[in-house]
Amino acid sequence: MAQRPRVAINGYGRIGRCVLRALHEQGAEAGLQVVAINEPEDLDSMVYLTRFDSTHGRFPGRVEEDDGALLVDGRRITVTHGSRPEDVDWRAMGIDLVLECSGSFGDRATAERYLAAGVPRLLLSNPMQSSGDTDATVVMGINEGAIADNAKLVSNASCTTNCIVPILRVLDQALGVEAASVTTLHSAMNDQPVLDGYHRTDLRRTRSAMHSIIPVSTGLARGIERLLPEMTGRVEARHVRVPTINVSAMDAVLQVSRDTDVDEVNRILRQAAEGDYAGLMAWTDLPHASCDFNHDPHSSIVDITQTRVSGRRLVSLLAWFDNEWAFASRMVDVAVHWSGSFR
Repeated sequence: MAQRPRVAINGYGRIGRCVLRALHEQGAEAGLQVVAINEPEDLDSMVYLTRFDSTHGRFPGRVEEDDGALLVDGRRITVTHGSRPEDVDWRAMGIDLVLECSGSFGDRATAERYLAAGVPRLLLSNPMQSSGDTDATVVMGINEGAIADNAKLVSNASCTTNCIVPILRVLDQALGVEAASVTTLHSAMNDQPVLDGYHRTDLRRTRSAMHSIIPVSTGLARGIERLLPEMTGRVEARHVRVPTINVSAMDAVLQVSRDTDVDEVNRILRQAAEGDYAGLMAWTDLPHASCDFNHDPHSSIVDITQTRVSGRRLVSLLAWFDNEWAFASRMVDVAVHWSGSFR
């Protein structure tokens, strides 16, 4: 049997730990093996936060420290504590792909430091500043075929882009989307303080994450246009943080080009979720709350009880998504797909 591609995780925070857990839950079926984790924080904390997670519960396996390494069900994962890409000897570990989960590299010039340090390929957990900064920005189900054989830097886009882009494509193909206004209702994140504190670039994010609904800036409209260039100039986006720890929602209002009704819109979305986008999209007609979708791997779950149509052409939708687990699951999907071209 051919050896599975050797991957490393850089940045062992919310997404990095979800990626490891997703790979662990898939087991050998994932076709990848995690052989290294680079995280500046101490190993004791890494072990503890792997075993116990306030959002996703206890790790479904045995996690231990072993002579400076992380041991997961007896499988040894080398741990390094570099603060910069060049602090780690990636070549010596024979890494095929690094999953960059720190979110700290937003342009090609800084991301290429990994390549200079011996990393052959880099998959980023964040969208880059411009489309030219990556060899591909991928949303599964939309453009995974855009990864060329010689690609070095690939982005997994964002959790919001992974949620809304398939929905917009499906409805644009069926009804024609003339304009869209999308509002993300997003759980609090670790760039917000629990109590009021300083934030370098955003005064709103100086306020307590657990006490307020807080509007923040978003590049979602630009991300949608990057994946769906036919919608350039037709999308606006807003992002609001809400005081929950996980699971977010997308509220989309679409102006479509022909008359429709609730039944037709829901039928289109159900058929997509059960057909071409199975495993990526889902739908529900039950009276859910956000917590019901914790640890759900779908990029989006359309709540068809919330679909509305006004004046025959103004469509309003609500889609749920686990902004941690679903996004980490897509990152694993992209890594597995990309690894199929490794030689």
